[in-house]
Amino acid sequence: MFYFTLPIITSQSSLLSYGDLLAISAAMLLILYISAPDPEPFTDFPKHKTFRDYLFAAWCGYLPLWKIFWPFFILLNGTLIYIDYLAKTGTLTVSSWDVAHFVLINPIIWWVVSIWRASFNTRSKFWAASARLATLAIVLEYMLKLFIRMQYPRIFFNCQELMLDYGNCF
Repeated sequence: MFYFTLPIITSQSSLLSYGDLLAISAAMLLILYISAPDPEPFTDFPKHKTFRDYLFAAWCGYLPLWKIFWPFFILLNGTLIYIDYLAKTGTLTVSSWDVAHFVLINPIIWWVVSIWRASFNTRSKFWAASARLATLAIVLEYMLKLFIRMQYPRIFFNCQELMLDYGNCF
């Protein structure tokens, strides 16, 4: 998360600095820790035989938090870094970058809802608050990407080599 967006935001605009982001993150973690539900003792979670059962159990909050958080967190961040890397190298057009991020909105909504519903299925309030902070961070990441797409497309995208999609760089 924030692999390509934070350097652009902090260097090209005076919108946020790294210190501001650290202070905001610490304050949000504290607020989320205070508001996080108390952990409940682990119970026998339903067994999921298919991937569809896993998705449904996660959506309803019937799984432990780590089984929902880590697989999707790693997959999502790897996908976002790869998409941004392809866009920065000129392999992916601006329109394709937009479509790829639009396609990822539904899985992100599923993940955010699943994390918030399953945040009591952990051993510590800290992990529940940290997972909730990560979901808020992915929403912030998307807002920063939209801001960069609208305000700084020629900095983020390799517009010199995008002859077919050059009009989207303005």
